[in-house]
Parts: sequence; structure tokens; C-alpha cells
Amino acid sequence: MFGNYLIGLREGLEASLVVCILIAYLVKTGRRDALRPIWIGIGVAVGLALAFGAGLEFGSQELTFEAQEALGGSLSILAVGLVTWMVFWMRRTARHLKAELHGKLDAALQMGTGALVATAFLAVGREGLETALFVWASVRASSDGTYAPLVGVVLGLLTAVFLGWLFYQGALRINLAKFFTWTGGMLVVVAAGVLAYGVHDLQEARFLGGLENKAFDISGTIAPDGWLGTLLKGVFNFQPDPTVLQVTVWALYLIPTLAIFLAPVGSGPSKRVEKQKATDEKAEANRAEAAG
Repeated sequence: MFGNYLIGLREGLEASLVVCILIAYLVKTGRRDALRPIWIGIGVAVGLALAFGAGLEFGSQELTFEAQEALGGSLSILAVGLVTWMVFWMRRTARHLKAELHGKLDAALQMGTGALVATAFLAVGREGLETALFVWASVRASSDGTYAPLVGVVLGLLTAVFLGWLFYQGALRINLAKFFTWTGGMLVVVAAGVLAYGVHDLQEARFLGGLENKAFDISGTIAPDGWLGTLLKGVFNFQPDPTVLQVTVWALYLIPTLAIFLAPVGSGPSKRVEKQKATDEKAEANRAEAAG
């Protein structure tokens, strides 16, 4: 449940912050007349995300078992790819998100109502579709026959809306860079579990082999339906009897992705070389000016 709560909180807060930034900018600049098309674009984006999620859930029920597993596994891997791209993108752009949205909104204001609707739709719609896909994949991976995973997502989204409202009212200050770094790191851990589950789905669909080749089996120690098994499954999508391929893919994704993500931004060799080169050029220019 916690993993799904985290997904709802993280993804929902991104969308909430986008909405708050757009609305606050229009109010501050005295363009309340543009609020209606912005809300229309937001409403269409939310409706599309809900329809997409419903289509995934109900559309897949008409398929055969192997087709369901193949679809679920493929979309789980796609969802992990999208969410991985998203957390890295947000980590780089969190500091400049407000300025970027203000620039797009200024351009849309000059173009008219249709551009405002499109700006809001695109800004929120991307978050909505990514959220719907990843939530569907994660809920499917951590499903234990109850509504707990879905409840976790809903609670996360409600928390995100509340925090967004506080942010808009000025009652809450958020260090976006730190928030998205820490939640992004935790989301990578959740994504690793979704990826492993997606691989297992493809094995059950007979797209991948090795279904009977178990890496270990600790079902006797950690019962899947026990409190510890339920907790680990809800947070990490833990499985007590994973296949060798699942464990391999999980490790190959989690370790390098988390290491790269948590590395300080701009600490790579190329950045240091560029910084040193700029410093040297500035010092050379100062010496030339002094000599002249």
C-alpha cells in the first residue's frame, strides 16, 4: 500500500504544482479571464487519464490469460521506462519548472483561448497518462485481492491535492529539488519491483523462459499472505519465490539507476572539465586586461 501511496503522492503533487503555478500566474498578472480555458484543459486532461486507466483495467479483462499476462508485462516495462525518464527529467528541471511554465503561458496568452486550453492540457495530460499507466501496473503487481493498493493510490492523490492547495495559499514552502530527489529515489525502488513483476508476467505468457528456474524460495519463512509478506509486497512488490531472470533484471535496473540518480548533479568529469576551462579562460582574460 505504501508503494502505491508514494506513486499517488509523487505523481499527483507534480500535477498539482503545475496547476498551482498556472493559476497563480494568471491571478497575479490580472488575467483571470484566462482561467476558464485553463480549467477546461485541466479537466480534459484528467478525464483522458481516467479513461485511459479504465480502458487498461476493463479492456484487459476480455483477453485470454496468456494475452493478459503479455499485455500486463509489456505495459509494466513501458511504465517503468516512462517513470524512470520522468524522475530524471524532473530532477534536472525542478528548479526551473515555474519559469518554464510561465514562458509557455505567456506565449499561449498571445495566441488565444485554444492555445491556453492546449497548454493546460499538455502540461497536466502528460502527468496524467504517465500516472494512469504506472498506477495500473503497480496496482496489478501489488494486488493481494483487496482494495488496499487502490486505496493507497487514492490517499496519495488526495494528499497531493491538499499539499498543492497549501502551496497555492502560500502556507507551504517546498524545496522542489530535494522533494523530487528523495521521492524519485524511492520511486525507482518501487519501479524495480514493477519491472520484476512485468518480467514474471512475460514468463507466464511464455514470451520469456525460465519460469520454473527459481532464484530462491522463502515462502515457508515469509508467507505471501502473512503480515510481513503483505508489507514487503506493498512497499517493494516483493515476491518470496522469484525466478532467476526476475532477480537479475531487478538488480541490473535498480543498482545502476539508483546510483546515477542519487549522484550529485553536475559532478561528472565533463562538467568539471567545462567548469575548469571557463575558470581558466576568465583568468586569462583578466591577465590580458591587466597587461593592456
